[in-house]
Amino acid sequence: MNTHYETRRENFLISTDKSLLQIAVIHGFLSSSYWASTRAKETTECAIANSLCFGVYDGTKQIGFARVVTDYAVFAYLGDVFIVPEYQGQGLSKWLMEVMLSHPELQGLRRWSLATKDAHGLYAQFGFTAPVFPERWMERPAKDAYVKTQ
Repeated sequence: MNTHYETRRENFLISTDKSLLQIAVIHGFLSSSYWASTRAKETTECAIANSLCFGVYDGTKQIGFARVVTDYAVFAYLGDVFIVPEYQGQGLSKWLMEVMLSHPELQGLRRWSLATKDAHGLYAQFGFTAPVFPERWMERPAKDAYVKTQ
């Protein structure tokens, strides 16, 4: 599992090669997001180390990112999806979704999930819906999850 996977479109590249990831770009974007603004860089690095990551590049410049938390058999959680603002509106987020959902190691999963505040329209295009049986889903949110205590 986790052999490098990449695809190109024009001058853009999507790759799962973690050695290409630019942590400063990823953490910089996430630091201004509504979902990870207080996440420590070390926490993002740990999340990347334990996920299947997809970097989006214009040449060698990282312009997007997403990660999949999965067991490669049953379940996948999609998180930290972004395209930097100056590249939005070019269809790159749709292409990123297509690449992730068609990744050879992620086929046949029973369920994909994600959480979003504002991108329902994007994800709906790829078959994501509100839970069919919301009464079956529970969560255990951690208050101040990204605040370190000593």
